[in-house]
Amino acid sequence: MFLSFLRTNLYCSYFLTVVRLYLGFQWLEAGWGKISGGSFDAAGFLKGALQNTSGDHPAVQPWWAEFVEHVALPNVAVFNMLVPWGEFLVGLGLILGTFTTFAALMGAVMNLAYLLSGAISTNPQMMVLEFLILVAGFNAARVGIDYWLIPFVRTKLTAGKKKSLLPKSA
Repeated sequence: MFLSFLRTNLYCSYFLTVVRLYLGFQWLEAGWGKISGGSFDAAGFLKGALQNTSGDHPAVQPWWAEFVEHVALPNVAVFNMLVPWGEFLVGLGLILGTFTTFAALMGAVMNLAYLLSGAISTNPQMMVLEFLILVAGFNAARVGIDYWLIPFVRTKLTAGKKKSLLPKSA
């Protein structure tokens, strides 16, 4: 019942638009601050995550620390580019309602990465809101560019694929 309401109700789409705009501005502001500041370096954050792997109740699990130590830190230059631009593009996608569910999914992935690294902040609340957008699907983007973009993309992807299984008659 709730799922159907979330996915089809017109008034719910307006509520989801407000949620999208809130999340979008949060992501856009975070990304733009890192891009325009010019001094963003993820190395300090990643090293801080590694320090949170010890103690009675570590905030960072050993398997995630392995990823941070052996993948993220050696490739910190890549993450220095991906994080700010990823945040900025997720924000832009959510604000404009463009590829909304993909933008919400990528936002949730980033929030999860921050949580796994021991940063609580607003990440849980943002993940709940992103989950609402993901569950609502197209209804979350009814007020946005996806209203026109998604049907266009669907027709282009399925063009030429509708072939009959029956043989052509002479």
